[in-house]
Amino acid sequence: MKKLLGMALLMASGAVHGGPPAEKQPLLWEHLRVTIADVERHLDGVLGVAILDLTSGQELVVHADEVFPQASSIKIAVLAELYHQAAQARQGASGKADLADRYVVSAADLVPDSDILGGLTPGVTQLTNRDLATMMVAVSDNSAANVLIDRVGMANVTALMEGQGLRQTRLRRKMMDLKAAAEGRENISTPREMMTLLERLYHGKVVAEPLLADFFQVLATHKDSWLPRDLPDDVRIANKPGSLEGVRNDSGIVFLRNRPYVICVMTTYLARERAGEEAISAISAAAYGTFDRLARASEYGRVISPANSSPR
Repeated sequence: MKKLLGMALLMASGAVHGGPPAEKQPLLWEHLRVTIADVERHLDGVLGVAILDLTSGQELVVHADEVFPQASSIKIAVLAELYHQAAQARQGASGKADLADRYVVSAADLVPDSDILGGLTPGVTQLTNRDLATMMVAVSDNSAANVLIDRVGMANVTALMEGQGLRQTRLRRKMMDLKAAAEGRENISTPREMMTLLERLYHGKVVAEPLLADFFQVLATHKDSWLPRDLPDDVRIANKPGSLEGVRNDSGIVFLRNRPYVICVMTTYLARERAGEEAISAISAAAYGTFDRLARASEYGRVISPANSSPR
């Protein structure tokens, strides 16, 4: 009996040699979950998180089905519909927006927070839809976003989301339409649905190659955002942040070598917007630390760096 009890204690403590190395990895995920819980505990606001390991399919979710205002993060859905239509146009479909379609800057299209389009010459400057998409992502140019919404059609964005099984992700107004926002027509999604959209995009279920690579090239355009703030400069991240009064969001894919992952962090009812930004960056840094170890380590957790390759 004592021998059996001793064996049971060894197994409970993980001390039995030769056990499945994968049993250690859930402990890393649990550490990440504890870190996120600590961030939430200190945040004066509401937090939602959805993280997906694109290698294993494992998820970590916190309040992932709560509906959050998306602010400019909804532009991921607009970008997806633009590339979806571009694929259709290249297959011969009529009436679809293509990346090369021309647009002449019009003063009637200008709205606040349009740092690039607002500085161009109306009636003279010509751009392509892809140019507008780059402005929409890189500097969150609202006029560029609104022109693209008109070109792809708001109802088509909704139809694409529904076709992907996303029932809570809705584009219900154009950028800076304060009247629509006051009437409750907010652009919304959930952490889980935005994670699912990005996962499906990654796997080519929304847009296929070669347009898919270009989609992520645009979405990875350098921008001021919170997910990459405390990550190494050389890590490629395709993301789109969003901000409104009391709201801070950021959703994207971190293309970490050997271990890419989706991360969506949303905050609302914030007492301080800066606190929401810091929460997003803290969760992103913690997630990166977990995935970086998984990417560099063997199944037993051993890391052998190039400069430290001598066995010990």
